[in-house]
Amino acid sequence: MKINEVFEYYNKEEKHDGLIKPYIIAEAGVNHEGSMEIAKMQIEQVADAGCDAIKFQTYKAEKIASKDSPYYWDLNEEPTESQFQLFKKYDKFWKKEYEALKVHCDKNNIEFLSTPFDTESCDFLSDLMPAMKISSSDLNNLPFIDYLCKKGKPILLSTGASYLWEVKRSLELIDSHDLETCLMHCVLNYPTPDDQANLGMLLDLKNHFPETLLGYSDHTLPKEMDTLITAFTMGAKVIEKHFTHDKTLKGNDHYHSMDVEDMKLFNRKVEDLIAKVGRTKKTVLPSEEKSRLNARRSLIADADIQKGEVITRKHLTWKRPASGISPESIEELLGRKALLNIENDTVLQWDMFKKS
Repeated sequence: MKINEVFEYYNKEEKHDGLIKPYIIAEAGVNHEGSMEIAKMQIEQVADAGCDAIKFQTYKAEKIASKDSPYYWDLNEEPTESQFQLFKKYDKFWKKEYEALKVHCDKNNIEFLSTPFDTESCDFLSDLMPAMKISSSDLNNLPFIDYLCKKGKPILLSTGASYLWEVKRSLELIDSHDLETCLMHCVLNYPTPDDQANLGMLLDLKNHFPETLLGYSDHTLPKEMDTLITAFTMGAKVIEKHFTHDKTLKGNDHYHSMDVEDMKLFNRKVEDLIAKVGRTKKTVLPSEEKSRLNARRSLIADADIQKGEVITRKHLTWKRPASGISPESIEELLGRKALLNIENDTVLQWDMFKKS
């Protein structure tokens, strides 16, 4: 599914009968480590795994961090202590590379996304992407949000490390541009322990912004993927998960990313859940029709009834199957006359009686 189709589907006024697969973004970030060969391989892998989009990160160290910006990640997994130094290590791609990656995404029938971290990258990425992703780190960067919104693309807004009032303020700015928006619950902690995922915040976002599409940007370790599945059941229509071609690699985001086999498994789990949820509008299922007929009850003669006899409650009981007059119609049957002799234990039909 395309991201624009996701917004279109959930904007329909009629209620939906059942779940549909979430829009799944494989967040490659800079796990390509500056290799176009690896980046193209990642595109092929996530397409094969059933994802809807792959997302990169576009920045230059000089534009995103001052040289003394301290770290905020797990130093045991990524030992670089300066944001500037880390970003400088991975800021190898720019306009030419992303244009080539967009072409490769098109060839593999998967949408291309990349988070811009400055106005220059925003300008050239805008023509390549169906939507703009705003990082949690820029949620309060109102002039940058305003600049992004002027591109006229749907907005995916991550909400990690923010207060509700900050989300509201940013959303009001986006709404002033009349753009489709997906609010992405996110915990800005790398990695996020499962018990700190705080998925209940999805419900708070839904309560305060009921007309806005919800998503989940995940930083938990892959493990059994229960956190991601739970987020989907709680209303996340867009799921973003870090992706790597090799999660045994040290540093950057490799250690809390899924690989291609993880992504395949996650997609299977989602499909299994959708099958289990089934329809969400209460109705009789085709598989229940036989049970509906044979397990429900009909009004049954509880004694021999003579022709011309007026029916009272003493003549009636209810038993299976439901091939006769329903017990819910007992009041309508009372007082009618039998048109023929009826034996005890007969399933009663309307053509056996007439009104008195």
